[in-house]
Amino acid sequence: MSKHCRVACDTPAGVLQCELELPDEATIAVALEAARSKLGEAAADWQCAVTGIYGRIYPRTHVPIDGDRIELYRALRIDPRTARQARAAAASLSRRGRGGRP
Repeated sequence: MSKHCRVACDTPAGVLQCELELPDEATIAVALEAARSKLGEAAADWQCAVTGIYGRIYPRTHVPIDGDRIELYRALRIDPRTARQARAAAASLSRRGRGGRP
């Protein structure tokens, strides 16, 4: 028997995906090796990126089931909390400059 899975990785150029037919016992690591040959070396950080299925993080030893979408996640370039605080501070300064409420 075999299972069908999709591997998706987020790149600066957009999301790259491929469909794979894998043995039933194949792990996420096996799926990534198969996807690597289809999508290319430069598509993702194949060795270090965090992996998951449908937005939930799973280790590379996890065995996905038929129909799963295996995802490779890019590291964030900036912490979302820090970015939000910087935007709020900039907006506050902007309002003060226009005579708005401090």
